Amino acid sequence: MLEIIRQRRSVRSYLKKEIEEEKLNEVLKAAMFSPTARNLRPWEFIVITDEETKKKLSSATPYASFARDAPVVLVICYDMNRGRRFKEDCSLCAENIYLEAVNQGLGTCFIQIAEGTEADVGNPEDYVKKVLSIPENFRVQCLLPIGYPEKLPAPHRDEEFEEGKIHYEKF
Repeated sequence: MLEIIRQRRSVRSYLKKEIEEEKLNEVLKAAMFSPTARNLRPWEFIVITDEETKKKLSSATPYASFARDAPVVLVICYDMNRGRRFKEDCSLCAENIYLEAVNQGLGTCFIQIAEGTEADVGNPEDYVKKVLSIPENFRVQCLLPIGYPEKLPAPHRDEEFEEGKIHYEKF
């Protein structure tokens, strides 16, 4: 598992290659197996492959433009009527997606939507909810474009391990 974690890097450019259904399903399973507070599982996922929709989503924040070129964009939504740990639950889920994407030979990058930087379209979360017809009681944490990396980023190295940041018993 540590080898997959070492390889986990943000990928913002993708090959023009479709993702096999089996690989996408494994990524979605990883999302569904994510831990949540009280195991309520209040997240839901939207799988976007439509070119026009990806183009619209790429305008959600100033940092989302590369989403347009990914074969798939996953949207993590959260039912606020069912859960109360929106940020925590969605972040754990996004990490599972990240790791399984790498395991499948794919790449992704977390695009912040909730409390994200406003673009010409206004509030990113309101915009994404409108584009995707997401019900009012749902929040949108992030977009995760997924695809085959155009180039593989260098994995993390042992030199990045900073022993001085680890404390035992007290800070």
